[in-house]
Amino acid sequence: MLNTSFVILNLVVAVIIIGLFIFLQKRHVSFSKRVLLALAVGILSGFVLQWIFGINSTVTKQTTEWLSIIGGGYVKLLQMIAMPLIFVSIVAAFTRLELKTNIAKVGIWIIGTLLVTATIAAFIGIGSALLFHLNADNISQGTLELNRASELQSGLKEMGDATFASRILELFPANPFLDLTGARATSTIAVVIFSAFIGIAFLGVKRKQPKEAALFARAVDAIYAIVLRIVKLILRLTPYGVFAIMTNTVATSDAGAILKLGNFVLASYAALIAMFIIHLLIVAFTGVSPATYLREALPVLTFAFTSRTSAGSLPMNIEAQKRLGVPSGIANFAASFGLSIGQNGCAAIYPAMLAIMIAPTVGIDPTSISFILTVVGVVAISSFGVAGVGGGATFAAIIVLSTLNLPVGLAGVLISIEPLIDMGRTALNVSDSMVSGVVTSKATKTLEKETKQREATA
Repeated sequence: MLNTSFVILNLVVAVIIIGLFIFLQKRHVSFSKRVLLALAVGILSGFVLQWIFGINSTVTKQTTEWLSIIGGGYVKLLQMIAMPLIFVSIVAAFTRLELKTNIAKVGIWIIGTLLVTATIAAFIGIGSALLFHLNADNISQGTLELNRASELQSGLKEMGDATFASRILELFPANPFLDLTGARATSTIAVVIFSAFIGIAFLGVKRKQPKEAALFARAVDAIYAIVLRIVKLILRLTPYGVFAIMTNTVATSDAGAILKLGNFVLASYAALIAMFIIHLLIVAFTGVSPATYLREALPVLTFAFTSRTSAGSLPMNIEAQKRLGVPSGIANFAASFGLSIGQNGCAAIYPAMLAIMIAPTVGIDPTSISFILTVVGVVAISSFGVAGVGGGATFAAIIVLSTLNLPVGLAGVLISIEPLIDMGRTALNVSDSMVSGVVTSKATKTLEKETKQREATA
């Protein structure tokens, strides 16, 4: 009975905090400030909840379960609109003639940027692992870590002998209606390809049957307006979702495990921050101010950080790119391909650091130039191949470690800090996709010179 009373009290406090965010919205406090405040309040609330009741208490578990209705529900709403947004936005880019550049050229620039940044990220991950002297020999494995190692080994067996070519084949849509449901790991890219085919077909019909094309364009415009309205309605919930997600994450994080593996956490975030600085430098070379990029990207990166979902952040990602001057079509292509190709955090920095950390356990010198170059090459190729497998950082690690003949199971030693480092990895992944959109727009001479400041402060 006492536990129930505490749970009710916690939820009442949460409702009051949410009421505060509603009040701030009515006072026209900027969206970015409300999101950052939600992040800070969520962290503080999580610490208080864990400090008072403990990480494994019934009160903490029940409180976080109820809060997950807000946090998890918000993520699901974003995932709900992701596929329709990709589909209609790319088709609309053709009907509105927003794609003024050859699609193949756009795709090459986006994928090329993602792979180049993944290669740079691999070098940074290796450098950070060496700088912090990471070594799997120095980390003890308990029951939890051993169970995780067993899961990774099982994952390796399930992947079987999938080749790089077969993973590329998985990108193509055999059943676009199935992919619109997000049923496959590569559904997002498959929907992009299907949408592009519809757009190209529209351009052909427009030349020969202008009346039918005009009717189709009006229908797409109507659907596009409805979908965008849904996106805006959902994005208004961002501060509440971020607060709930962050509270749950902090309240259920094992502080002891984090301290035990603190060196890996520090090394990970040093690499992630260094790569993000490189993102800012790349953006600066395109003519976009890093300060402007930070301002526009901050809400979506904050959400990606707290929710640990690149797919859920897709609508916010696209909108942020558009405010940076990226055309709608390119923004959709970049955000969609960035979900599973060249992920700087999950598919580059993380597996590269693991390879360096695990190498000494099998007698390999991690400082060897030949080994480092091999790791970078494998990571760069695998950062594309992960798209055919799915599973993010876990599968990226399995692919890289197995290719290098390193023991996959040793990656299980990090399970206790996985959520903490995954937050930063996800944010970097999203930033990478945004950078690829900006670079592609600059290369194709479609990047707008000025940002839409009015939307930024809405």
